[in-house]
Order: sequence, then C-alpha cells, then structure tokens
Amino acid sequence: MCLLGAEKGGVHMGIGEKLVDSAAENKKVEVLEWVKRLVQPSEYVGESFSINYETAKIVIHDKQRQDVGGIPSLCFLIATRIDPATASNLDYKAEDVSFILLRVMDSTPLPADKEAERIRVETAQRVSGETDVHWDSDKAMDARTRVHLGYAGVECRIIGTFFLENSQENSESPLVLKFGSDISNYYPNKGLKVYKPNSDALEEIVNYCDPMSRQDQTDQYGNASRVKLGCVRYASTNRKYQQINDVPVYIYPSDLLSQKSALFGMTRTGKSNTTKIIAKSVFELRKKYSSDVPLRIGQIIFDPNGEYANENTQDKDGKGNPNALKNIWRLIDNAKKEDEVVTYGITAHPNDPDRVLMLLNFYLDENLQIGKEIIDSILVDDTAKFIKNFIQVKFEIPSLDDKSAIIRYKRRVLAYRALLSKAGFKVPSSITATIDGLFGKKLLDYLARDTSSNSAIYKSIAEKLKDKKIVSWPIAVQICEGLADYINDSKSNYSAFEADYVKTSTTGDNWADDSLSKILTMFNYANGSRQIGKVKDQHSADTTDDYAEEIYNHLKNGKLVIVDQAIGEPILNKSSAKRIMTKIFKENQKFFIEGEKIYQKY
Repeated sequence: MCLLGAEKGGVHMGIGEKLVDSAAENKKVEVLEWVKRLVQPSEYVGESFSINYETAKIVIHDKQRQDVGGIPSLCFLIATRIDPATASNLDYKAEDVSFILLRVMDSTPLPADKEAERIRVETAQRVSGETDVHWDSDKAMDARTRVHLGYAGVECRIIGTFFLENSQENSESPLVLKFGSDISNYYPNKGLKVYKPNSDALEEIVNYCDPMSRQDQTDQYGNASRVKLGCVRYASTNRKYQQINDVPVYIYPSDLLSQKSALFGMTRTGKSNTTKIIAKSVFELRKKYSSDVPLRIGQIIFDPNGEYANENTQDKDGKGNPNALKNIWRLIDNAKKEDEVVTYGITAHPNDPDRVLMLLNFYLDENLQIGKEIIDSILVDDTAKFIKNFIQVKFEIPSLDDKSAIIRYKRRVLAYRALLSKAGFKVPSSITATIDGLFGKKLLDYLARDTSSNSAIYKSIAEKLKDKKIVSWPIAVQICEGLADYINDSKSNYSAFEADYVKTSTTGDNWADDSLSKILTMFNYANGSRQIGKVKDQHSADTTDDYAEEIYNHLKNGKLVIVDQAIGEPILNKSSAKRIMTKIFKENQKFFIEGEKIYQKY
C-alpha cells in the first residue's frame, strides 16, 4: 500500500493512517449512539450480585424502583458493565461492550432479609392502632434504617445478549446490533449495572430483528413491510406513570413462516385480534412485490367461537357494517372468494351459504379406514373392553392373490357396514349388502342343526343366508346380530362347527377371525351401536370426497381455510380437527423427506 504524505520529526503521517484512525473514531461514535439508545443513567435501578448461565439476581432500592415508574413482573431489564455517562471511547469488540437482556421473574431473598423483617414487624407493632402514622414514617423509623430496609432482591431470567458487530456484507457500513439467545461467559465476581429500558429502548428491544435473517426473509418472501400488532403491556394494572405506555410492537409477516409461534394471554387481552392481524398480514404476502411474484401462503384457522368465520359486530368495515376475517379476499384486486378463502363446518350456517360441510361417506371402500379412525377418536376414552377391542380393528385390503384373505376381508366389511346401518348411518344407494360367497354351506348346516334354546334364531339366520347373493341392510343387521349371538353362545354348536371348519380349512384358521369377532361383538351390546351413532352427523351418503384431503389441497394452493367449530358437537369438532391436522402433518412430513417445497408461487 502506498501512503502519500510527509515526514515530520521522524514520524510518517500518511493519508492511509488518517483514514484508519477516522474509521476507528467513527466506530466509537456508533458504539456511543447504541449505548445511548439502550441505556440511560436516569433509568438505573440497581446492581447484580449473583449470575449464572440461566439467571441473574439483582438488588434494587425503593428509591430507584420509584424513579423508573416501578418494576412489574416479567418486565425487561438490561444489565451491562458500560457506564452510559462515560461511554465515549469504547471498542465494540471488547467483551464488556454488550448488554444482557433480563426478564423479571420474582423476588429473591437477601442475606439481611430476616433481620429486616424483624425490624419491620417490631416497628409496625409500635404504631399499631395509630391510623395517622405508618411504620415507615419519620415518627416511627429513623432515616438511616429506612434507607437500609429499602433494598430488595429480584430474580431475573437471562433472555440473551445484545452486542455490536460489523456488517457482514460491508465492513465499512455502520455497526449492526446483534442478539444471541444466551450468554457466552460470565464473571461471578464482576458486578453489572442494571437499567430499566425507557420507551425508545423498549421499542428497540421488542421489535429487534436480526439483519441477516431479515435479509434472508426478504430474499425468499419479498420485501413486506412490518405490521403493528399492539403495544407493550407488562401487567393488567397498566398505569400510565410506569413510563412505557404505548410502546408499539411490530412483526414482519414473513418472520412467522417456517416458525413455531404461540399466543398466550388472559380473556379480553387481544389474542383474537392479534390472530386476525397475523392472518391478514400473511394473507397479504400474495400482493406483488419488486420481484413481481406474489407469494401465496396457505393458512388454516380452527375457530372455536366462530369469530373468524362469521361477521362480528365488534369488527366493522369503513361503512360501519359487521366484518369477518373470511372477507379478507376483498383486499386483493380482482380476487374471487373461491380462489382465496374457504370456510368449513360440521353444520350449515344461514349467513354462510358457501360453507363446505365436513362430511364423509363412511360406506365407500376408500373411506372405510378413514371413517373407522373418526369413530375410534370418539370411542378412545371409553373403558368398556368390547369397545377397546373394536378400536383395534383395521381395514387393510389384503393381496388380491389371497382368495381366503379377500373373503375374510369382505365379511369384516359387511359386518362393519351393517353396524353403521344399525347406528343410523344412511346407506348410499350404490352400496349393497352382498353375501355371495361369504357364508359357506357348512356354516348354514350347523346353524340349521343347532338345538340350543336360541336354535330358532340360528335356523332363521340360515334361511336368510341360503341361496342369497344380496340382502337388504335390515336383514344384514339381523344376520350379524344372530351370528354374534351364535358365536358367543356357549350352548350353541358353534364350537363344534369351528373345530370341524379348522380341520378342513386350507389355512388352518378359525372361521371367525379376530377382527370379525370384535366387530360382531358390538352387536351383542345395545351401547355398541349407540356409541358409534355419535359420529353419524359427520356422514353423508351423497358425498364421495374426503374433506381432509380437500382442505390440504386448499392449503397447498395458498388459500385461507377457516374451520368454524362454534356449532356442532364438541367431540365431533375435536375429532375432525385432529384428523385434519394429522393429514397436514403427514403430508408435510412426506414433502420434507422428499426435499420438496410445499408452498407455491403464482
């Protein structure tokens, strides 16, 4: 490097050196500006006296507590070695040039607390009955003691560390504020000054966004502007003098993508409105940005109170009319509702004619296992043994080359469909009770020769099965009820039939396999079909589609799906929600394993 300059007194003063000195001075000025933004001498609250990787304990005097407007539970504090009054010559690379972010959790004892409590109690006893004198007044306690007793310990959780670094893209750019969600080191014998962030500092903290992450999000999802969610509120007792009133909280919608987020709060603290703002801001990512490529992010909202799927008088448009999140599609120019928003529900709603009902045809071959899983979700808490056994039944189609297994499978399906019919599920006209080839001559002979007290019933079943290929569903129910009794009747000749059947069977299996027995046993109990009947509102004999598959496809296409759960049986809403989420999880898991992107750009 060639330096142009003149030597004077044996010292070479070069332009390059001046540039270096000037850059270093600029960095110190930038450090000072950041210090002023995050900590102020007037916001000093106390000293740290104990620290580890997880927590920090600080001692605070009542005077400082009062000066900063109080210290609410869960509020943020900043601990640092920097003195903001003399921070004009700091090297940003130094370890001490950092700010530890703390969250107040609870009080913590001090060594002198027992003695302090004794003094307070004794003083309070002395003034007891004097309504015009408090135990901490000048008349009751000397000033020195009062000052001494004003100290209290506060325990804080360590949230992370703010520090300064050069921009990775350009070292000559101004220093950037970085945040790490831990501390890299601590010194137990070094004290830290603790400050309460003022409104400007708190706004900087709660709205912090890592510059590199922000750039990555911009590159991937577009340069979406941040959205205001609300204001910081440390406590329900939100008194103005606490000096942090109306500190705004913002989010970048793209920060919510590919992340796990949760909202917690008491009733009437704004959770629903926050959810609406988030859903709206993510929805609006589909507007075109500089890349001229709108981004469609699928969203699904399970709406337990119907506040997103239905017009709400609390939310009004510019003309004073009740509004709803489902009408968000109107924000997009030339948009059509059917392309942007879909509402689902267990039952219809008079003000939502386009609502899709979450109904499934339980009888269709492709829906047998799906419908069975919905029924299982309703029965899962039932402790009855026969119910537990029924839940274990699965409908897995065997190999078509195994004729014996196919016949057994068809018998199970017939019995299951007959159980649905008995439970009140309307049977589609396309589904028939086919018995052809499912009940052999040997079974009919044993039924006809039975001499037990129920022999008349068993003979009747044999007649209903004889020379028949198709029966009505009421007859199918009677057949299954009769077979259930026949199998479980210890005095019938079923045991003899089973022994004879096994001898001549090519597979050596029982006629009534385990799954068939568990289904038929449901006919022995009146409560069996009644329990299953709880799910019949989710059945439609007219539909052929699976609503979980439909919803997943809507999400893949970037639509907003709102599932209204305000009406309908809670247990049905729960089972349908679980099924939908299971479908989404499994499909997304498959995409993840295959390394494909789920979202689509249009």
